[in-house]
Amino acid sequence: MEIRVNLDVMMARRKISGGELAERIGITPANLSVLKTGRAKAIRFSTLMALCHELDCQPGDLLEFVDGD
Repeated sequence: MEIRVNLDVMMARRKISGGELAERIGITPANLSVLKTGRAKAIRFSTLMALCHELDCQPGDLLEFVDGD
């Protein structure tokens, strides 16, 4: 079981670069990359809310539960 991060999909749909999104939500491009690649162990609700606000989406659009069985 895992949580898949679909941040790159939403960024492509909204045609926004990582650098621009990171600046808009107030995190470093490196931290956004960690989220985007799924290497993050956690995400703050404030960061998730900022992502959803900027990308005009719901948390479920960014995070997906995948059953590996």
